[in-house]
Amino acid sequence: MGTTQKLVPILDALIDTNKLEGMQAVSEELRDAFGIDHIIYHWVDSSGDQYGCGTYPLEWADRYVERNYLRIDPVVAGCFQKFHPVDWKRLDWSGKAAKAFLADAASYGVGNQGYTIPIRGPNGQFALFTANHTCNDECWEEFTEENGRDLILFAHYFNRKALEFEAGRQPELARALSPREVDAMTLLAQGLNRAQAANNLSISEHTLRVYIESARFKLGAMNTTHAIARAMSCGLIVV
Repeated sequence: MGTTQKLVPILDALIDTNKLEGMQAVSEELRDAFGIDHIIYHWVDSSGDQYGCGTYPLEWADRYVERNYLRIDPVVAGCFQKFHPVDWKRLDWSGKAAKAFLADAASYGVGNQGYTIPIRGPNGQFALFTANHTCNDECWEEFTEENGRDLILFAHYFNRKALEFEAGRQPELARALSPREVDAMTLLAQGLNRAQAANNLSISEHTLRVYIESARFKLGAMNTTHAIARAMSCGLIVV
Protein backbone atom coordinates (compact mmCIF):
# COMPACT_ATOMS: atom_id res chain seq x y z
CA MET A 1 0.00 0.00 0.00
CA GLY A 2 1.41 3.38 -0.98
CA THR A 3 1.38 6.58 0.97
CA THR A 4 -2.29 7.25 1.68
CA GLN A 5 -3.88 10.52 0.73
CA LYS A 6 -3.99 11.74 4.33
CA LEU A 7 -0.22 11.31 4.61
CA VAL A 8 0.71 13.23 1.47
CA PRO A 9 0.42 16.73 3.06
CA ILE A 10 2.49 15.53 6.02
CA LEU A 11 5.22 14.21 3.73
CA ASP A 12 5.18 17.48 1.79
CA ALA A 13 5.55 19.41 5.05
CA LEU A 14 8.57 17.31 6.00
CA ILE A 15 10.19 17.82 2.60
CA ASP A 16 9.60 21.58 2.76
CA THR A 17 10.68 22.27 6.34
CA ASN A 18 13.99 24.02 6.92
CA LYS A 19 13.97 23.86 10.71
CA LEU A 20 14.43 21.09 13.25
CA GLU A 21 11.21 22.28 14.83
CA GLY A 22 9.49 21.35 11.60
CA MET A 23 10.59 17.72 11.99
CA GLN A 24 9.12 17.71 15.48
CA ALA A 25 5.82 19.07 14.23
CA VAL A 26 5.71 16.45 11.46
CA SER A 27 6.33 13.64 13.96
CA GLU A 28 3.31 14.82 15.94
CA GLU A 29 1.13 15.06 12.83
CA LEU A 30 2.26 11.64 11.70
CA ARG A 31 1.44 10.12 15.09
CA ASP A 32 -2.06 11.53 14.91
CA ALA A 33 -2.57 10.44 11.30
CA PHE A 34 -1.60 6.85 12.12
CA GLY A 35 -3.65 6.92 15.31
CA ILE A 36 -0.84 5.56 17.49
CA ASP A 37 0.85 6.70 20.69
CA HIS A 38 4.27 7.76 19.43
CA ILE A 39 6.51 8.44 16.43
CA ILE A 40 10.23 8.84 17.14
CA TYR A 41 13.33 9.59 15.06
CA HIS A 42 16.52 8.87 17.03
CA TRP A 43 20.01 9.58 15.72
CA VAL A 44 23.26 8.13 17.10
CA ASP A 45 26.45 9.30 15.41
CA SER A 46 29.83 7.57 15.22
CA SER A 47 31.07 9.28 18.38
CA GLY A 48 28.01 8.23 20.38
CA ASP A 49 26.29 11.62 20.40
CA GLN A 50 22.53 11.36 19.99
CA TYR A 51 19.59 13.55 19.25
CA GLY A 52 16.21 13.26 17.67
CA CYS A 53 12.60 14.31 17.58
CA GLY A 54 9.35 12.63 18.39
CA THR A 55 6.44 12.34 20.73
CA TYR A 56 7.91 10.53 23.73
CA PRO A 57 7.58 12.63 26.91
CA LEU A 58 10.54 14.93 27.41
CA GLU A 59 10.99 13.40 30.85
CA TRP A 60 11.61 10.01 29.25
CA ALA A 61 14.06 11.45 26.73
CA ASP A 62 16.01 13.12 29.55
CA ARG A 63 15.96 9.95 31.66
CA TYR A 64 17.13 7.86 28.69
CA VAL A 65 20.20 10.06 28.30
CA GLU A 66 20.78 10.42 32.06
CA ARG A 67 20.71 6.65 32.63
CA ASN A 68 22.76 6.04 29.47
CA TYR A 69 20.13 3.55 28.30
CA LEU A 70 21.72 3.56 24.87
CA ARG A 71 24.09 0.89 26.21
CA ILE A 72 21.35 -1.58 27.15
CA ASP A 73 18.40 -0.66 24.97
CA PRO A 74 17.38 -3.93 23.23
CA VAL A 75 15.96 -1.92 20.31
CA VAL A 76 19.31 -0.29 19.57
CA ALA A 77 21.20 -3.55 20.05
CA GLY A 78 18.67 -5.52 18.00
CA CYS A 79 18.67 -3.07 15.10
CA PHE A 80 22.38 -2.34 14.91
CA GLN A 81 23.21 -5.33 12.72
CA LYS A 82 19.97 -5.27 10.74
CA PHE A 83 18.78 -3.47 7.63
CA HIS A 84 15.11 -4.39 7.67
CA PRO A 85 12.37 -3.17 10.03
CA VAL A 86 12.30 -4.83 13.44
CA ASP A 87 9.19 -5.65 15.44
CA TRP A 88 9.99 -5.31 19.13
CA LYS A 89 8.34 -8.64 19.91
CA ARG A 90 11.18 -10.37 18.06
CA LEU A 91 13.87 -8.77 20.23
CA ASP A 92 15.44 -10.30 23.33
CA TRP A 93 13.86 -8.77 26.44
CA SER A 94 14.77 -11.67 28.73
CA GLY A 95 17.73 -10.12 30.54
CA LYS A 96 17.38 -8.42 33.90
CA ALA A 97 18.61 -5.07 32.58
CA ALA A 98 16.28 -5.24 29.56
CA LYS A 99 13.27 -6.01 31.74
CA ALA A 100 14.09 -3.14 34.08
CA PHE A 101 14.52 -0.82 31.09
CA LEU A 102 11.17 -1.88 29.64
CA ALA A 103 9.38 -1.35 32.95
CA ASP A 104 10.95 2.08 33.35
CA ALA A 105 9.95 3.03 29.80
CA ALA A 106 6.37 1.92 30.39
CA SER A 107 6.17 4.11 33.48
CA TYR A 108 6.87 7.10 31.24
CA GLY A 109 4.19 6.23 28.70
CA VAL A 110 6.16 4.17 26.19
CA GLY A 111 3.88 1.57 24.61
CA ASN A 112 4.35 -2.19 24.67
CA GLN A 113 4.48 -2.46 20.86
CA GLY A 114 7.17 -1.06 18.61
CA TYR A 115 8.22 -1.16 14.96
CA THR A 116 11.68 0.25 14.34
CA ILE A 117 13.41 0.93 11.03
CA PRO A 118 17.22 1.05 11.21
CA ILE A 119 18.91 3.62 8.97
CA ARG A 120 22.58 3.91 8.10
CA GLY A 121 24.03 7.09 6.71
CA PRO A 122 27.44 8.54 5.88
CA ASN A 123 30.38 8.82 8.28
CA GLY A 124 29.08 6.22 10.71
CA GLN A 125 25.63 7.69 11.17
CA PHE A 126 23.09 5.28 12.64
CA ALA A 127 19.49 6.28 13.12
CA LEU A 128 16.23 4.63 14.18
CA PHE A 129 12.71 5.54 13.16
CA THR A 130 10.08 4.04 15.44
CA ALA A 131 6.32 3.69 15.60
CA ASN A 132 5.18 2.89 19.14
CA HIS A 133 1.79 2.01 20.57
CA THR A 134 -0.06 0.16 23.33
CA CYS A 135 -2.24 -2.67 22.02
CA ASN A 136 -2.36 -6.44 21.66
CA ASP A 137 -0.21 -8.41 19.22
CA GLU A 138 -3.00 -9.01 16.72
CA CYS A 139 -3.86 -5.33 16.46
CA TRP A 140 -0.21 -4.38 16.07
CA GLU A 141 0.44 -6.97 13.38
CA GLU A 142 -2.49 -5.60 11.41
CA PHE A 143 -1.16 -2.04 11.79
CA THR A 144 2.36 -2.89 10.63
CA GLU A 145 1.08 -4.94 7.70
CA GLU A 146 -1.05 -2.04 6.55
CA ASN A 147 1.39 0.80 7.20
CA GLY A 148 4.86 -0.73 7.00
CA ARG A 149 5.77 0.72 3.61
CA ASP A 150 4.57 4.18 4.57
CA LEU A 151 6.68 4.04 7.73
CA ILE A 152 9.75 3.06 5.70
CA LEU A 153 9.13 5.95 3.33
CA PHE A 154 8.86 8.44 6.21
CA ALA A 155 11.95 6.96 7.88
CA HIS A 156 13.92 7.73 4.74
CA TYR A 157 12.65 11.28 4.50
CA PHE A 158 13.23 12.01 8.21
CA ASN A 159 16.82 10.88 7.86
CA ARG A 160 17.32 12.76 4.62
CA LYS A 161 16.01 15.92 6.26
CA ALA A 162 18.25 15.42 9.30
CA LEU A 163 21.27 15.14 7.00
CA GLU A 164 20.32 18.45 5.38
CA PHE A 165 20.62 20.08 8.81
CA GLU A 166 24.01 18.45 9.39
CA ALA A 167 25.92 19.76 6.38
CA GLY A 168 29.21 18.23 7.48
CA ARG A 169 27.69 14.77 7.49
CA GLN A 170 25.62 15.06 4.34
CA PRO A 171 26.58 12.64 1.57
CA GLU A 172 27.69 14.22 -1.69
CA LEU A 173 24.77 12.70 -3.55
CA ALA A 174 22.10 13.60 -0.97
CA ARG A 175 20.60 16.19 -3.32
CA ALA A 176 21.24 14.27 -6.50
CA LEU A 177 17.95 12.38 -6.69
CA SER A 178 14.52 13.93 -6.86
CA PRO A 179 11.86 12.79 -4.37
CA ARG A 180 10.12 10.75 -7.09
CA GLU A 181 13.40 9.11 -8.10
CA VAL A 182 14.00 8.22 -4.47
CA ASP A 183 10.49 6.76 -4.19
CA ALA A 184 10.97 4.64 -7.31
CA MET A 185 14.38 3.31 -6.25
CA THR A 186 13.18 2.60 -2.70
CA LEU A 187 10.24 0.50 -3.91
CA LEU A 188 12.45 -1.49 -6.27
CA ALA A 189 14.96 -2.02 -3.46
CA GLN A 190 12.12 -3.43 -1.33
CA GLY A 191 11.57 -6.13 -3.95
CA LEU A 192 8.61 -4.74 -5.89
CA ASN A 193 8.62 -5.25 -9.64
CA ARG A 194 8.16 -2.29 -11.97
CA ALA A 195 4.43 -2.81 -12.38
CA GLN A 196 3.91 -2.94 -8.61
CA ALA A 197 6.13 0.11 -8.03
CA ALA A 198 4.30 2.11 -10.69
CA ASN A 199 0.95 1.17 -9.19
CA ASN A 200 2.20 2.09 -5.72
CA LEU A 201 3.19 5.55 -6.97
CA SER A 202 0.05 5.94 -9.10
CA ILE A 203 2.10 6.50 -12.26
CA SER A 204 2.55 4.61 -15.53
CA GLU A 205 5.36 2.11 -16.02
CA HIS A 206 6.74 4.43 -18.70
CA THR A 207 6.98 7.29 -16.21
CA LEU A 208 8.54 4.98 -13.65
CA ARG A 209 11.15 3.95 -16.24
CA VAL A 210 12.02 7.62 -16.77
CA TYR A 211 12.63 8.07 -13.04
CA ILE A 212 14.74 4.91 -12.84
CA GLU A 213 16.89 5.80 -15.83
CA SER A 214 17.36 9.34 -14.54
CA ALA A 215 18.45 8.03 -11.14
CA ARG A 216 20.77 5.50 -12.75
CA PHE A 217 22.43 8.24 -14.80
CA LYS A 218 22.87 10.54 -11.79
CA LEU A 219 24.38 7.73 -9.74
CA GLY A 220 26.74 6.66 -12.51
CA ALA A 221 25.38 3.12 -12.33
CA MET A 222 25.67 0.42 -14.98
CA ASN A 223 22.16 -0.94 -14.37
CA THR A 224 19.23 -0.69 -11.95
CA THR A 225 20.72 -3.15 -9.46
CA HIS A 226 23.96 -1.18 -9.39
CA ALA A 227 22.01 2.07 -8.97
CA ILE A 228 20.11 0.65 -5.98
CA ALA A 229 23.37 -0.51 -4.39
CA ARG A 230 24.97 2.90 -4.87
CA ALA A 231 21.93 4.73 -3.52
CA MET A 232 21.88 2.51 -0.42
CA SER A 233 25.62 2.93 0.19
CA CYS A 234 25.20 6.72 0.04
CA GLY A 235 22.27 6.69 2.44
CA LEU A 236 19.84 7.92 -0.21
CA ILE A 237 17.33 5.11 0.16
CA VAL A 238 16.27 2.93 3.08
CA VAL A 239 15.09 -0.67 2.85
